[in-house]
Amino acid sequence: MLDTEVLIVGAGPVGLTLAVDLGQKGVRCTLIERKDAPQFLPKMERCNARTMEIYRRMGIAAKVRAAGLRAEVPMDVFIVTALDRPPLVHHKYPSVAEARRAIDACTDGSMPLEPYQLISQYTLEPLLKKEAETLPSVTVKYGCELDSFVQDADGVTATTSAGKIRAKYLVGCDGGGSIVRKQLGIGMSGENLSELRQALYRCDELFDRIPIGPGPGHGRHYHVADERWRFLIMQDSTQHWTLHAVVDDDAQMAHEFERTIGVPVKYEMLYVGKWRQNLLLADRYRDGRVFLAGDSVHLVIPTGGLGMNSGVGDAADLAWKLAATLRGWGGPRLLDAYEIERRQVGERNVAASRYASLGRRKWRALWQNLPELARVAEIEQRKSNEMIGAELGYRYAGSPLICEEPGAPEDDFRSYVPGTWPGARLPHVWLDGHVALQDRIGPGYTLLRFSGEDASSFTKAFKAVGAPFEVLDLRDARARDVYGFDLILLRPDLHVAWRGNRTPREVVNIARAATGHFPGQ
Repeated sequence: MLDTEVLIVGAGPVGLTLAVDLGQKGVRCTLIERKDAPQFLPKMERCNARTMEIYRRMGIAAKVRAAGLRAEVPMDVFIVTALDRPPLVHHKYPSVAEARRAIDACTDGSMPLEPYQLISQYTLEPLLKKEAETLPSVTVKYGCELDSFVQDADGVTATTSAGKIRAKYLVGCDGGGSIVRKQLGIGMSGENLSELRQALYRCDELFDRIPIGPGPGHGRHYHVADERWRFLIMQDSTQHWTLHAVVDDDAQMAHEFERTIGVPVKYEMLYVGKWRQNLLLADRYRDGRVFLAGDSVHLVIPTGGLGMNSGVGDAADLAWKLAATLRGWGGPRLLDAYEIERRQVGERNVAASRYASLGRRKWRALWQNLPELARVAEIEQRKSNEMIGAELGYRYAGSPLICEEPGAPEDDFRSYVPGTWPGARLPHVWLDGHVALQDRIGPGYTLLRFSGEDASSFTKAFKAVGAPFEVLDLRDARARDVYGFDLILLRPDLHVAWRGNRTPREVVNIARAATGHFPGQ
C-alpha cells in the first residue's frame, strides 16, 4: 500500500522547499524530521538572487522578505581590527531597496528579477514549515527519525521511529551527515579544512552603536584582521549576531565577542558549537528511486553564500521532474537528468567557494602587516561577496533534456552575461508596463514567440506526450534584443531547452527530448 508519493527526509530549508514545491504541484509528499521543531541555531543567513527568483515563482518571495531583514539596511562588508576603530577595508553593497531600484531601471537582462534577502535560517525554516503545512497534499512530521529503507522496482519502504512509510520515491535532504547517503554507500570527495567555533548572541543595542560608516548599523559582515579568523555576522532581527573564531574552548567565545565589539554592551551568549570548513561533493546524486539534495551532496565554505542556495536549486530542479514523472508525462530520462544537471552545478559551486576561500585566506595570512593586508583584501575579499555569475550564469551542459549548440561560453563565477544559450536560466527582462516576463510564464513548457512563425507543430508535439505547453506571443523589441532569437523553448524551471528563428523539422524530437523521452520512439 502506498502511503505517499514522495518521502522527504530532513526539514531544513532544502527539504521544506522541496515539500512546498511538490505540494503546490499536487504531489502527495511526506516530510520527516528527527528534531521536534525548527531549531534557533545560527546557520545560513542569506537567500541569494536566484533563490529569491525561485521563491517568487512559488509565490512566497514576499513572505520571505517580510520575515527577513528590513529593506533599507545596507549590506556593506568591513575588515576591521575592532568595531570601535576605523575600518581597514570597506566594501559597499546595496540594501534590498537600493538593489530593487537598480533592477527596476535595468533593461539589458543583466540583473536578476529579485534582489537577495538577508534572512536567518532559524527564521526561514518556520516560515517554510508553515507554508508546507497549509498544502493539503503535504504531511509534515517532526520528531520522526529515519532508521533505514529498502527499495524495489515499484517504490521505497522506509522504517522510521513512527513506523513504516511506503513511497514511490525518497529524497534525502538530511544534511552533511546524511543517513540516506551513508546507507546508499555514496562517498564524498574533496577537502576537509579548518575547524572553527560559532556562537550566537543576543545584543539589542549593538546595531545602533556600531560607529563604523556614515550611520549606525551600516554593515552585515565584519571580518576581524587577526590570527583567530574572527568574523561577525548581523542576523535578520539586527538584535542577534553570530561570531566565528578559532578558539580552544566554548567559554572563550564570550571574550572574543567583547574584543570584536570594542565597546561595553549588554549581551547574552545563546549558543556555541563547532563546525568544520568543508569543500566536498558526493560521487552520485541518485540511486534508483532514492535522490539526494542540498548538504547531503555538496558541502561548501560559506564564502560566496552558495551552500543553502545551491540546495534550493536542487529542490526546484527535482520537484518538477518528480511531478512530471508521477503524472505520467515525464519520460525515463527526466529523472536521470537530475544528477547530470545538478551535480555539475554542485561541482561548480564547490569550485567557486574554494576560489573565494583562497582569496580570503590570502589576506588573512597578512594579519601581522595591516597595511599590506588592507591592500590585498581590497581585491581578494570581493571574491566572497561578488558571485553573481555563480548565482545566475550556471548552465545545464550535456543534459539529455537540452538541445546543445557548439561553442558554449566558459563559466565565470564573478560576472554574468545574459543570454539564452540552451541550458541557461532565462534572463529577466521587463515588458511594457513594467511587467516581468518571468511572471507571464506558466507552470509547464512555454514557447516564447517574437515573430509570426507557425508554432502549431510544437503544440501538437507536446500534446502527443501529454506535457503541459503554451505559446506566449511577445511583441517586445527590447526583450527580443536581449534574447537574440525569435523562438525560445522554456522548461517548467525557466531554463532554455531550445532556441531558433524558424520552426525546425525535428520538433517532435525536441519535444520528446525536453520531456525526457527518447527521440524517434
